[in-house]
Amino acid sequence: MIQQFWGNGTMLTGTVVNAAAILIGSLIGRFLSGIPEGTRQTVMQGIGLAVILLGLQMSFQTENILLVIASLVIGAVVGEAMRIEYRLQQAGRWLEQIIGKGNKEGRIATGFVTATLVYCIGAMAVLGSLDSGLRGNHDILYTKAMLDGFSAIIFTSTLGIGVAFSAIPVFLYQGAIALLSTQIYALLGQEMLDSMLVEVTATGGLLIVAIGLNILELRKINVANMLPAIFIAAAGVPFVRLLTDWVSF
Repeated sequence: MIQQFWGNGTMLTGTVVNAAAILIGSLIGRFLSGIPEGTRQTVMQGIGLAVILLGLQMSFQTENILLVIASLVIGAVVGEAMRIEYRLQQAGRWLEQIIGKGNKEGRIATGFVTATLVYCIGAMAVLGSLDSGLRGNHDILYTKAMLDGFSAIIFTSTLGIGVAFSAIPVFLYQGAIALLSTQIYALLGQEMLDSMLVEVTATGGLLIVAIGLNILELRKINVANMLPAIFIAAAGVPFVRLLTDWVSF
């Protein structure tokens, strides 16, 4: 039992470091929160543009654009029915009620939701967690931790302390993947897993573009309600492959 617990703990090392980096970055960013409003706005615009660029780079990796489109459409319908955006906002509002004294209304919820989406969507979160669970190699998550920690400084200085609480869903999400990695690999195999990650990355990239548009305040997009698209894209890869084989036959 002790050996099993220690093994699971080793699987989670990268995830723990990632969550800790977000917390530390947020605490540092908290001390930089007194920057002038004009500077804050300009910095946020720069962040928004950088996030859009990151999302575009990810989305260009797709090998099946029709699958990405179908995943976004179906995922949006499922997400709207589940009201994911509303539930995340509710969690943010709950945080505001507990620690929100002296904060602008909505700041904590906005920081929490934005940072959670940015840190959880993307290939590094999935690949790094799988690598941690399968091989005990945490290099990808260590790299992600460094990136997330620096971005947490900037996000917190502009969006507020709500960013720190994104460490919780990051820990739960990446930790679950790490702990289930052996079963996921045994079920899918390396080739299928690689193909699924390509489409997951591309679909997630478009969601990150939407986050960038939200940061720039060009248009309000309910990104959280599109999150099921990532799982639909993953599930769609074996379906498309099976359909292609059937048509070829």
